[in-house]
Amino acid sequence: MIVTLTANPSLDRTVALPAPLQVGSVQVARGAREDAGGKGINVARVAAASDAPTLAVLPLAADDPFAVSLHGTGVPLVTVPVAGHVRANITITDPLGETTKLNLPGASLTDTERAAVIAAVVDACAHAHWLVLAGSLPPGVPDDFYVEVIDAVRARWEDAAPRIAVDTSGAALTAVVERARPDLIKPNEHELADLAGIGLDAQVDLVSAVLPVARRLVPEKVGAALVTLGGDGAVLVTADGAWAGRPPRIRVQSTVGAGDSSLAGYLIADTRGAAPAERLRTAIRYGAAATTLPGTQAPTPRDLPTGEVPVRSLDV
Repeated sequence: MIVTLTANPSLDRTVALPAPLQVGSVQVARGAREDAGGKGINVARVAAASDAPTLAVLPLAADDPFAVSLHGTGVPLVTVPVAGHVRANITITDPLGETTKLNLPGASLTDTERAAVIAAVVDACAHAHWLVLAGSLPPGVPDDFYVEVIDAVRARWEDAAPRIAVDTSGAALTAVVERARPDLIKPNEHELADLAGIGLDAQVDLVSAVLPVARRLVPEKVGAALVTLGGDGAVLVTADGAWAGRPPRIRVQSTVGAGDSSLAGYLIADTRGAAPAERLRTAIRYGAAATTLPGTQAPTPRDLPTGEVPVRSLDV
C-alpha cells in the first residue's frame, strides 16, 4: 500500500485562456475546472486510478467545502479534524502550455492538530510499502515537521516501517535530507540545486548537470533521487547506478501535477517489482500523461502515451 500525507492540501482552480496571459488586461477564459489537490493527494489519486492500494492522510475541518471535491476522487481517506479550511491555488494556462500559478499559504495547524496528524500517519502505515510526504508545510508548522513524522513512523514500526518518499522543497527538504535519510526524494532540477547549495553547470546538458549533484546526496544522505526535468525527462540515481529517460512527443495542456504523477508512476512500478530502468520509464510516462490533461486531473493507465520512452544507463 502507498500511504500519502498532504499537510497543506489545496483546492486547485485552473483557468484556461485562449491566448497568452496579458498582465494588467482583461481576458475572457475559455474554460475552468476545480480539482482536489495537494501533492500527496495527487499521488494518491494517480495510484488509486491504477488500482494500486493507497490511503491519503490530511487535515480537514468537518465543515470544509473542500470535502465535496475530495470525496469525489474516490481515494480512501484518513482525515484529521482541524479548525482551518483548505486553501485555494489558482493556475492559469494558455494554448502553448505556459503555466502561471498563484499558491495561497493555507491554514495554520495548532500544536495539538499537528500531533494528531502525526499520530494518524503512524497508524495508517500499518502494512504500508511506501509513505509519501509531499508538498509544502502550512503556516506555523516547523521546517522539520516531516522529520518528526519519519521519526515517529520508524519508532513505531521499526523493521516493518514503510520506505519513505519525500517531495517537497526549501527548508523542509533540507531538514529531511540532513536528519532523516529518506529512501527517495523527488526534486526537479531547481529544487535539487537549491538543496545542494550549488548552481547547475550551464555548459552541459541538463542530465549531465544534475547527475553529479544528485550523486553528492545518494547514497550518503538519501537512498535514491528521482529528478524530474520537465520536457527533458527525468534522472534516477540509486546506490547501484543511474539512468536517464526522455518522454515521448506529446501535446501539453497543463504541467500542474506532472511531478506528482511521475512520483506516483515510480511508486506504482516499484510496488509491482519493476527494475530501476522500468520504474523510471513508468514515472516518465505518468508525468507526460499528466501534462496532456487539463487542470490537475489524475492520469489513468488509459491516458499513458504509447510513444517510446528511451532509458539509458549513465556512466557514474
